[in-house]
Amino acid sequence: MNLPNQLTVSRLALTVIFVAVTAVPWDYAFTVGLGLFAIASITDWLDGKIARERNLVTAFGQLMDPLADKVLMAAAFVTLMGQELVPHHKLMPGWLVIAILAREFLVTGLRLVAGARGAVLAADKLGKQKTLWQIITACYLLVYLATREAPLAFARPLFDLPSLGFRFLHPILLALTLATTLYSGLAYFWKNRRIVLDQI
Repeated sequence: MNLPNQLTVSRLALTVIFVAVTAVPWDYAFTVGLGLFAIASITDWLDGKIARERNLVTAFGQLMDPLADKVLMAAAFVTLMGQELVPHHKLMPGWLVIAILAREFLVTGLRLVAGARGAVLAADKLGKQKTLWQIITACYLLVYLATREAPLAFARPLFDLPSLGFRFLHPILLALTLATTLYSGLAYFWKNRRIVLDQI
C-alpha cells in the first residue's frame, strides 16, 4: 500500500478515535476531538497532493479517498447534531445533516453503479470545494465547543465579536455548507447522467 493510500486508511482510523473521544463525556473531549479532526482533515489534503506529485494515483485511492472524506464528515456532523447551542437548538439541525448524508449516499451509489461497469468516478473540483466548506464548518463548531473546556477557554470571547462571532458566522457557514453540498451533488449527477440513465 503506497503512502497516499496509507493516509486515506489512517483518516478512517482517526475518525473512529474521534467518535470514541467525543462520545464519552469528559473534561477535554472536544479539545482532543478538534485535534483529531484537524489531523484527519490534513490527511485529506496530503494524500491527494502526494498521489498527484509522485504519480501514485490508484483505483483504490480514487474510490476510498472520497469515501473516507464522507465517513469523516458524517461522523463530525452527527456528533455536532447531538450538541445543543441552547435548549432545543442544535449546533447542526437534523434536517441539514440528513440532506448532507443523503447527497453522500447517492453519490456513493453512483460510484458503485459505475464500478459495476468497470469505471472509477474520481472526486471532482466541486466535490473538493464541498468538502472544504464542510471541514471549515465542522472545525468552527468544534472550536466553539472546545472553548467551553479549560485549554481553549481563552478563545471564547472571539465568538462574541459582532462581525466574526457565532451569531453571525454560524448561519452563514451552515448555509454555505448546505449550498455547496447540494450543488456539487446535482452537478456530479448531471456530469455522469449517462451512467444513471443507462441503468433505468
